[in-house]
Amino acid sequence: MISRRTFNQSLVALAFAGLSRHLLAFSSEAAPTRSGEFGYGALKPDPAGVLDLPEGFSYRIISSLGEKMADGQPVPDRADGMGCFYLDEERVVLVRNHELFPMRILDDQTNEETADDKTLASPLAYDSYKAGAPLPGGTTNIIYNLKQQRVEKQFQSLIGTIRNCSGGITPWNTWLTCEESVEKASDKISQNHGYVFEVPANAKALVDAKPIKAMGRFNHEAACVDPRSGVVYLTEDRDDSLLYRYVPNTPGELHKGGKLQALAIKDQPKFDSRNWNTVQMKTGEPLEVTWIDLSDVESPNDDLRLRGHAKGAALFARGEGIHWATNELYFCCTSGGAKQVGQIMRYVPSEAEGQQAEATSPGKLELFVESPDVQTFNYGDNITVAPNGHLLVCEDQYTDVVDNHLRGVTPEGQVYDFAKVHVQTEPAGACFSPDGSTLFVNLYSPATTLAITGPWENLQA
Repeated sequence: MISRRTFNQSLVALAFAGLSRHLLAFSSEAAPTRSGEFGYGALKPDPAGVLDLPEGFSYRIISSLGEKMADGQPVPDRADGMGCFYLDEERVVLVRNHELFPMRILDDQTNEETADDKTLASPLAYDSYKAGAPLPGGTTNIIYNLKQQRVEKQFQSLIGTIRNCSGGITPWNTWLTCEESVEKASDKISQNHGYVFEVPANAKALVDAKPIKAMGRFNHEAACVDPRSGVVYLTEDRDDSLLYRYVPNTPGELHKGGKLQALAIKDQPKFDSRNWNTVQMKTGEPLEVTWIDLSDVESPNDDLRLRGHAKGAALFARGEGIHWATNELYFCCTSGGAKQVGQIMRYVPSEAEGQQAEATSPGKLELFVESPDVQTFNYGDNITVAPNGHLLVCEDQYTDVVDNHLRGVTPEGQVYDFAKVHVQTEPAGACFSPDGSTLFVNLYSPATTLAITGPWENLQA
């Protein structure tokens, strides 16, 4: 059996042999589409063997592992969650996470002796090895010209964190990047981890990495913000995870503190949404919710979810990608459902979300989609909402040889294929340019960022 690592090493060779960001790798012109299907029709084989797309769609590779950035650093590996922001009429900036571990810098390409070179030390890093070099996790920024379809600049924007998995954009033009780790200070590293950090979209270089500790210390995955209230919703990647919300003291100023709470189903304490052994949650049936106050949110024993559940909070099966739509949000539960291959939840906040009046007009949680089999979708992870209201879900299968897709989901909950990844890795960080013209997506490892364009208006259903 060919392992994921073998396939990844093959793609690294391809990348450095000529799959540059200047290459228009694939265009699926003039081929028949399937009729009577949702979405954009049949996928067309990619001659480059990277990404199949529907007719008329194409991709560019705009950033690849190891490329030298403007700050002299190489593009790091393990590109995960990502957000897109306008800079001006022509340009956007992508803020891209890198899910790197303390002892795994650029995978196997550097060693700990190189990593511990004191010349790499930065006072802006959140945490460093004992020898002085910053931990390798964090974010990079890509300034991309939509009109010219080219990268103008890449650079590190946050450093010294661990396993920056996903995150979320804010209405005040920052990226919330989340640590999927609860590592503690040790003889190797200096700080506790498991926090959310904020990166301004207009950053020009490294920013000062300051954890927002009031948002809790746990195995963070992703975040999204209700622009009406400023409330931040947070997912947790654990089999027994909770859904959290952070009600800031001052909307838009998260470092000024706030209240962290966990979702519970009204009159059904300790509700289990996972549907693993008994179906408690049926598709399309909204349930009224309440929110439970949490204490000791820095959780030195990594028991925040356990204490929240003991107080009545609902359980979710590996909460991962989360994204704000118009008046609601969607989030993936990667291993949820009777078949344990994935769920998508929809939450509609109260008109008085986070205020006393929500008790009489509560928010509602609904099981939007539960996958019946691996062919429908398998381990949905990162998620985004397209300008047309459809969802795009990145699969992250847990097998040696994977068959990952980008799956589209209509507002009615019908699932269709939008893209098939041939590289043995996961697609991640899917996000649209604010004008809706370009979908950006990462291939996790070896880190590769794609810009996808095409006839977005040509929906078949």
